[in-house]
Amino acid sequence: MPNKKKILIIGVGDDGAEGLTKQAADQIGAAEVLVGSATLLAKFPNFSGRKEVVGPDLDRLANTLDLSDRITVVLASGDPLFYGTARFLCDRLGKDRFDVLPHVSSMQLAFARVKESWDEAYLTNLASQPLERVIDRIRSAEKVGVFTSEDVPPARLAEELLSKGISYFTAYVCENLGSPDERVTRCALADVVNQRFSPLNVMILVRQSGVPDRQAESDSRRLFGNPDELFRQSKPKRGLLTPNEVRSIALGEMSLKSTSIMWDIGAGSGSVAIEAAQIARHGKAYAIEMDAEDYNLLVENARHFGVSNLVPILGEAPKAWETLPDPEAIFVGGTGRAVTELVTLAWPRLQPGGCLIANMMSMDYVVALQQLFVSNMGIEPMLWMIQVSRGNYQMDKLRLESCNPTFLLKAVKPR
Repeated sequence: MPNKKKILIIGVGDDGAEGLTKQAADQIGAAEVLVGSATLLAKFPNFSGRKEVVGPDLDRLANTLDLSDRITVVLASGDPLFYGTARFLCDRLGKDRFDVLPHVSSMQLAFARVKESWDEAYLTNLASQPLERVIDRIRSAEKVGVFTSEDVPPARLAEELLSKGISYFTAYVCENLGSPDERVTRCALADVVNQRFSPLNVMILVRQSGVPDRQAESDSRRLFGNPDELFRQSKPKRGLLTPNEVRSIALGEMSLKSTSIMWDIGAGSGSVAIEAAQIARHGKAYAIEMDAEDYNLLVENARHFGVSNLVPILGEAPKAWETLPDPEAIFVGGTGRAVTELVTLAWPRLQPGGCLIANMMSMDYVVALQQLFVSNMGIEPMLWMIQVSRGNYQMDKLRLESCNPTFLLKAVKPR
C-alpha cells in the first residue's frame, strides 16, 4: 500500500495571508486543495486550487482527507492544536499524518495584551459549551479566557454573571486581535453589559484580589455532601473547605442522631458543622473557629443554609469550648501539627461511646496522631486516605483533575 501524502495544518490569524510567514505562504501556494471554514478560505482569494469548506460533519471531512492523494493544506485559526477541527483530525487520523505550522492563537494574544499568564486559567468556548456550566466554572476561577459567540456575546455573559451575584472580576474584551483595528477594553462587568463589540473577540476575566466565591444557587440541597460551590469560601484559602466527598465519609462515620451534640473544631467556612446541624436537627452543632474572616463566612453560610441549631463560636481552644456541653461527635479539621494538640485537649470532653474524626493533609501528622491513640490511650483508630479526581471541561476536552489526597482518622471512645 503506497504511503499517503502528509497533510499540512497551517494556523491563520485574523490578518489572514498578510500575517503568515514566508514558509506558510509558500506551502499554501503549492497546495492543490485548501480546506477550512468559509471565513478562513475567504482570506485567500488568489488561491488557484480547489477549496473545500469545512462543514459540521467532521467525520466526513476526516474520511475525505484520509482518502485524498493530492497536496492538501488545512487552515485553522491561530494555534491549530489549541482546539477545534485540527485537533479532531489529529486524534482521528493520527499525528503522523500531519505537519503543523502554528500561528499565535487569539487566546494567547488576548492574555498577552492584558499581560496575564494563562497557564492556570479556565478556558472555554461559548459556541460549544452550555452557558450554565461555564458560569458555574467562572464563579470559582481565578482567571478565565472565553471565546464568546453570536448567541452569547460579552454583554450577555456579563449580564448572566451579574444576575448570579458574580461581580468580582475585572473584564477585558479583546477585539480583532492582530488586525489594524485591534482594540482592548478594560472595565467592570457592569460596564460590559451596555456595550457592543466586534464578533471577533476574546473575553478575559481576572478575579479581584481576596474576594470570596459567590455561592452557587441550588433548589435541591442535600442533607449532607452538598457540592463545595454552595458554600461561600475565603480567598486565597479556598482549599481549607472540606471537600464534599471527604465531608460525606466523615459525617457518615459520625453516626449522628437527630438529637446529637457535635463540635467542629477549626470549622473554617463551616461546611461540616452546617451539614451536621442538618442531620442533628433537634440537637446542636458547635462551629469553633479562631480566624475572624472564616468565622464571618461560616455565619453567612449557616444563614444561607437556614440552620438555626448551629452555634458559631469565635475563639481559641480550649477556652472556646469550656462552657459547651460534652459532644457525642467531634470533627477536627486542619493542615498542621496543631491537630494532635487539639485532639489531646478535646478528647477528655467527648462522651463515652462517642467518636472523634480528624481530617489531615500530611501523613506525618497522621502518624503522630495514630501513635497518640495507640501509645497513650490503647485505642487503634481507623484510617482512610481519600483521593478523588473530578471531571474538568477545558474547551471541547474532558480531563480528570486530581484533588489533593487527604486523610481521615476515626477513634471511638470506650464506654
